Amino acid sequence: MSVRIDSAALSGLEAASVVVEIDSFPGLHFFNIVGLPDKSVEESKDRIDSAIRNSGYANPKSKNLRLVVNLAPADIRKEGSLLDLPIALGYLVATSQIKLSADKSRLFIGELSLDGSLRAVSGVLPITLLARRAGFDEIIVPKENAAEASLVKDIDVIAANNLKEIGAYLQGELSIKPENFSSHLLSHESEEEHGIDFANIRGQETGKRALLIAAAGGHNVLMYGPPGSGKTIMAKALRGILPDMNYEEAIAVTSIYSVAGMTKNKALINKRPFRNPHHTTSAPAIIGGGNIPRPGEVSLAHRGVLFLDELPEFPRNVLEGLRQPIEDGMVTVSRAAGSSRFPAEFMLVASMNPCPCGHYGDEHIPCSCLPGAVLKYKKRISGPLLDRIDLQVFVSQETYAKLSQTEQAESSKEMKKKVDFARQFQADRLKKYGLLTNAQINLKNIQEICPLSSTAESSLALIMEKQHLSGRGYHRLLKIARTIADLDHSPVIQKEHLTEAVNFKLPSLGGGMI
Repeated sequence: MSVRIDSAALSGLEAASVVVEIDSFPGLHFFNIVGLPDKSVEESKDRIDSAIRNSGYANPKSKNLRLVVNLAPADIRKEGSLLDLPIALGYLVATSQIKLSADKSRLFIGELSLDGSLRAVSGVLPITLLARRAGFDEIIVPKENAAEASLVKDIDVIAANNLKEIGAYLQGELSIKPENFSSHLLSHESEEEHGIDFANIRGQETGKRALLIAAAGGHNVLMYGPPGSGKTIMAKALRGILPDMNYEEAIAVTSIYSVAGMTKNKALINKRPFRNPHHTTSAPAIIGGGNIPRPGEVSLAHRGVLFLDELPEFPRNVLEGLRQPIEDGMVTVSRAAGSSRFPAEFMLVASMNPCPCGHYGDEHIPCSCLPGAVLKYKKRISGPLLDRIDLQVFVSQETYAKLSQTEQAESSKEMKKKVDFARQFQADRLKKYGLLTNAQINLKNIQEICPLSSTAESSLALIMEKQHLSGRGYHRLLKIARTIADLDHSPVIQKEHLTEAVNFKLPSLGGGMI
């Protein structure tokens, strides 16, 4: 008897429909899985056999049956343990131990323990979205995945604890109420990050202004200065002024974390990600990859911030690997078995010292670096990468007078209001282009979106002649000026907006935006 059970598999961040076909016939016991399964799927045979027996059903070995399981389509590699449940149910239906009614269309996923209980699996959110698009009435998931699956509207989510419960439910012996659409929120921020407020950071007005502009327009920013000047603390405070994510953005981010296995027994991620990898992190961990491609830090920072502290300390291949995702907002990881695409629209926030010891150019502390070490240190950051960083700002050591002042600076709450207004200003203007922020403006529509006043246009011509702007530098200057104009509630870019924008560049680094 041949039986078909609907399930799904993951390919990168996308879910693909998988039909589990089980054929059983009498003979010497034989259990084989075909259809391009990986090692984890192959190893599921003994686990499924024990789960069936410990759930009170007759297992394949006791039945003396020859079983062939086909995972269709056969050209997609299936990996992970999420096919345990559909394979076990297919066997039980094929051997007439349970009956699968045809009144509803159902999709099944879940990992089985040896005792028949269900364990959570990764990638439930994109699979549930696939089930809704495909028109399934229900999706059957482990109880631990219920909150995540219930984020998707217009499909019934049935969560069970074990195989026995599912068998009873399918035969009408047990009633399981569908999980309600969940509005629970999940935040990955730590208490330390949550407590950082710009009001408590004394001085550094230029750095704060650069981060305000970056948050308002989604721009990349590099902070350059001696150790202890406040670069890291300001970067961490940046998260407090970023605008809230809407439902669509939250679903996109949560899907990435779901595939990465970071949302089990949890629900929606509503806080913009803030990823801060150590400089010893490998290129596949940053960009994404592996034998079975998985999202890296650039994708985990999607719609949020990727903070690279001590930028020159990162390996050269890691830094150069950032160029394509910064430009395209997407990472393509190619392997022999195929390619996977991961979204990577993030704000790059980086910090660096002027030299290895950190005191080059300091008036009070002499630099202890060997001759040529400073230039070698700066050359670790290539010109093409710097050219993709919109805002470059020097963060100096603050004076005692600034650090000891009792008057609080502008708070993160007040700065966030400015960012929210600027983002709304952008949203109204960019909606017809399908864009969210000024940083995403492309060559096709930049002239229309970034109109200049007559004085600004004359000023821009002088800047172009004096600063020798590259094509990318010219367009990035316009986008920064557009964001500054948005913060000033100006529909047109004025001369002062261009003047401020052109100042966010560090000539000493070389190869930068301008």
